[in-house]
This record gives sequence, C-alpha cells and structure tokens, in this order.
Amino acid sequence: MPIAADLFTPPPRRRLYLMRHGAVDYFLPDGTPLPPHEVPLNAAGRAQADAAGTLFAAAGVAFDRVVVSGLPRTLETARRVLAACGQSERPIDIEPDFEEIRPGRLSSLAPEQLRAAFTGAFEPAPGETQAQRIEQRAFLGGETIGALLDRVLPAMARLQDDAGWQTALLVLHGGVNRALLSGWLCGGRAFLGRLEQSPACINIVDLGPGGQDAVLRAVNLSPTDWLQPDERTTTMERLLAQYAGGLTTR
Repeated sequence: MPIAADLFTPPPRRRLYLMRHGAVDYFLPDGTPLPPHEVPLNAAGRAQADAAGTLFAAAGVAFDRVVVSGLPRTLETARRVLAACGQSERPIDIEPDFEEIRPGRLSSLAPEQLRAAFTGAFEPAPGETQAQRIEQRAFLGGETIGALLDRVLPAMARLQDDAGWQTALLVLHGGVNRALLSGWLCGGRAFLGRLEQSPACINIVDLGPGGQDAVLRAVNLSPTDWLQPDERTTTMERLLAQYAGGLTTR
C-alpha cells in the first residue's frame, strides 16, 4: 500500500561548507616561531585556496554567507576561493570567536616536553576522561580545549540562528573545525582530536532547524590531494618536525 505523501516531509536543511585555511609557514627555516596571528598563506596555501574555488565554481555552488575568523590566513583563503569561483563581490563577515585555539609560549616548554605537547595536543592521555581532557588540557601550554568550546559553540549557534542564508562558507582553523565537527558527530560538547584537517580542506555539513539534525556529508576533502596517498603524518607532527629541526641548528 503506498504511503501518503503528506505522512513524511523531509526536514529543511541548509548547506554549510566548512574549510580550514590554506597552508602557511609557522616557523622560519631555523625553527624560529612566527607570530601565529600574522602569518599569510604560502605558495602551496594559495594554490590550495584557488583549487577549492575552482571546485566550487565547477559544481555551481553559490554562497550567500561567508564567515572567517579574521586572522589573515582565513581572510586570504576566503578571498582567493571567492575570486576563483567568480564571487569576489560577496561580503566576508569576521567572527573573532572563531579564531584558532591559542597556544602558549613554546620557549616555556622544556625540550623533553615538546613531543607530548605537539603530538599529544589533541590526543587523550591514559586514564583521562573526555571531560577532563576538554576542561583541563591546555594547547601547547596556552588555551584549554574547554575555553575554545566556550567561544566557538556560541558563535556557531548565532550563525545557525540567522535565517538569512541557505548556503554558507566558513573558512576557519584545524582546532576550531574539530570542535564544530565533534559537536555535530556527538550531539553535544565534545572534541575528537583525531579528526585530521588538511590545509584548505572542505567539510560538507547540512544543518537542520536550529542547528539540529546535522548531516555530515564529507570531511577533510583536500582540493589538491584528494586521496592523500603520500600523507601519513598529522598537522601537529609536521609542526613539531619544523620546530625541532630548527632547534638542532641554533
């Protein structure tokens, strides 16, 4: 017996394209850290952002809301994406609460603490509960994951409460993206540190009314390296290698 058409109406969902900014250099060749609030895209990052924009253009994606954290690497990525997909006239909104989790001073970490601080930054420690890790774990001796969630989640709630968009582009950061994706996957306050976010990656999320009923359609699509056949390291492992490599030459 056929089901009456009025027995089921698919929930209305809006499309969110959540990107990480393109590649940047956080360290000089000698390992000296650069101010993370100022670093621009490097050549690879510019190519990645252009490739993402070309992909959006080929798919006919039109954005009616674009949001970045305001840090130069997110703003530059968004501008290049919009230029490559023919939407340079689209205004870009800045939401500082979406800035990346804030590190402490690397110079305050002893050499024997570096490996755990970098490679374990988003990983659970033995015997550590999810709640303990969120509220107590500090990123490279700086901001805690809990403090990150305290500003990122309300910022996302404000965006979701805005009914004025149907397709949005967010260009944010690896830690911020993990916080958002974890919440949608787990249905609450969570942080899944093993969700890798490659430079300029694209995550595709459909959000129901009020941000409920989220559907993750794709995670960590890398526009210049779709299958990532040669990649085995994490972002934090690569950063540690760059920093520690410089330490040996100083």
